[in-house]
Amino acid sequence: MLRETGAKPVAHARGRDMKGKLKSAALAVSAWVLAASAFAQTPAAPASSLLGTDCDAPPIWHCTDTACDRGITTQPGNNVELLTRRPYFLDCPKGYKKGDKVNVVLSLHGFGSFANWQRNYAPFYDVKDKYKLVVITPGSPVRFWSEADDTFLHNLVDQVVAEVGKANVERFILAGHSQGGLTSQRIVCTDYFKDKVDVRISLSGGRVGPSTSAGRGFANAGPPVYQQVPGQPLPPPQQPGGGGAAAAAAGPPGGACDYSFIFENGAYETIPGDTSPLADKFGCGPRKQEEDVVDPKAGYVWDATRQDPGSDGWGHYPRSGRAQVYVYPNCKNGRVVADVVRLQKGHTEGLEPNVTDKLVSLALSASGGKIKSGSWTPPPPPPGPGSPFGPPPAAARPAAPARN
Repeated sequence: MLRETGAKPVAHARGRDMKGKLKSAALAVSAWVLAASAFAQTPAAPASSLLGTDCDAPPIWHCTDTACDRGITTQPGNNVELLTRRPYFLDCPKGYKKGDKVNVVLSLHGFGSFANWQRNYAPFYDVKDKYKLVVITPGSPVRFWSEADDTFLHNLVDQVVAEVGKANVERFILAGHSQGGLTSQRIVCTDYFKDKVDVRISLSGGRVGPSTSAGRGFANAGPPVYQQVPGQPLPPPQQPGGGGAAAAAAGPPGGACDYSFIFENGAYETIPGDTSPLADKFGCGPRKQEEDVVDPKAGYVWDATRQDPGSDGWGHYPRSGRAQVYVYPNCKNGRVVADVVRLQKGHTEGLEPNVTDKLVSLALSASGGKIKSGSWTPPPPPPGPGSPFGPPPAAARPAAPARN
């Protein structure tokens, strides 16, 4: 009896000790799981989203009609390219869902500029819902484009096309302003882009074909007004350079590949000639003038740093506008070749809304399908990051019951 009576407290003590250890281990595991979940989990994706961008939400960092200050235009992006970890802007059509047919636009800023300045200079995002646009607007960390950025640009196209599906890309449009336009000319016929780009839009970035300087100055027209001496002439204004023509001279006009081409600039920059080697290449008819595009509303951005005294060629503050549209008709294989000239505008006044709409509608009237029907397939996206905590620590794992 004494032996039996004395054994019970020992057994109860062991049971309580084991239960305590198991409870402590379970609490530790639960705490680890809760902490890992709080750190690692991201909010559920919106019903209409693309690569984390909420397509139904208003575009982030959109300039207002009355102000577009540096705090907005210098924003680097709302998304991150997974391999280089460089930011970029991604805009997608409202109501987008997996499997929708879209038109992809890659839009490149000019020398000294920023991704969001370009995004508001050429506000394709304003017509993204109307034309089912997925707009990629990257930025260069050194504020100009070079061969060092090519892999980054390739990665962006890979990532977006892999997500939307190559069979759903109706057209791929490569656009660029100023040095971004010249960069589009440099890369359009490279091995990576030649079987992808359906349409190139050059925004004051060099025309394929003849053009004449308007002689209205470029960059600053001279010293600030307070430094000018009345009666003394100002130095001759800098004129637009000939980088586009020099680049084109290195090979066939427009490069050794086929794409539709839309050129836009201000009438105070250069005047496009009435001929085009691309129109000749595609057997288009003589250039015809279409109805002007009238814009009561101004664009969003300008270059406020060069307004004292400024120049017509470089551009002044945004204002309403009128643009002349010239199209070479009946091009072979559905190609489109066109010139759009914005009257009384220079290099840096942002595109007005109706001009933006016209440029996109011209681009979408061209044939497409290079990506959809081509042999190229985007590589799979890189794996996402795992839990920052790794596996639960050994001390938090339940211990195996002790054997007696």
